[in-house]
Amino acid sequence: MGKIYNLYKYLLQKHGKQNWWPCKGEKYGNDEIVIGAILTQNTSWKNVEKALENLRDRKVLNLKAITKMKEEELKELIKPAGFYNQKAERLKLFAQYITKNYETLKYFFESKPLEELRGELLKLKGIGKETADSILLYAGFKPIFVVDKYTFRIFNHYGIINTNKFDYEKIRSMVEKEIKKVEDMQEFHALIVQEGKILRKIKTQNKSL
Repeated sequence: MGKIYNLYKYLLQKHGKQNWWPCKGEKYGNDEIVIGAILTQNTSWKNVEKALENLRDRKVLNLKAITKMKEEELKELIKPAGFYNQKAERLKLFAQYITKNYETLKYFFESKPLEELRGELLKLKGIGKETADSILLYAGFKPIFVVDKYTFRIFNHYGIINTNKFDYEKIRSMVEKEIKKVEDMQEFHALIVQEGKILRKIKTQNKSL
C-alpha cells in the first residue's frame, strides 16, 4: 500500500476509531447528519451540538419540519452555531429542494450516480465541496473523501504532499486511489481532524513558550 493508506493505519493505531458521524436519535437518521454538515460551516462542532439540541428539543430536527418553519424561528434555534442568518437560509433552501424534488434524502441518494449527486448538491446555495462531500460520505454512505484544511496540513506534515497550494480535487483523488471503503474514508477523515487538532494545540503551546 501507498503512503496515504499507511498514514491511515498509523493514525488509526494512534487514536483508535472515531466513529463519526454521531447521531443521538435513529428516527432523525440522515436528516440530522445533513443539518449538522450545514451548521458546522465556519464553527466548532461543540457549537453545532447546541444548535442540534435546540432543534431536537423542538422536535424539528428533520428536513420536512424545517421546510414548514418560519425562518426567524429557525434562526433563533440555530443561533449557537453562528452565522445563523446565512445558515437558516441555506437549511431552508436545502430542505425545500430535497422535499420538493425527492421527498426524502433516501430517494435523493438512490436517484443517480455519485458524481451527478455531487454536482446537484454543488448547485445549491451555500453548499461547497466540503459540505457536499460530507453529506454524501456520512449521510449517503457514498465512497467520496472529504478534504478540509486539516487534511492539507496533515498531508504536508507527514510528507504526503509538499506544496503551499490547497488543491481540493487533487487531494481527494489521491486518497480515493488508496482508500476504497466508505467506512475507511469516514474513519480517515475523522482521524485527520483529531490529529490536526493535536498538532495545532502543540504548535500553539510552542509559540507561547
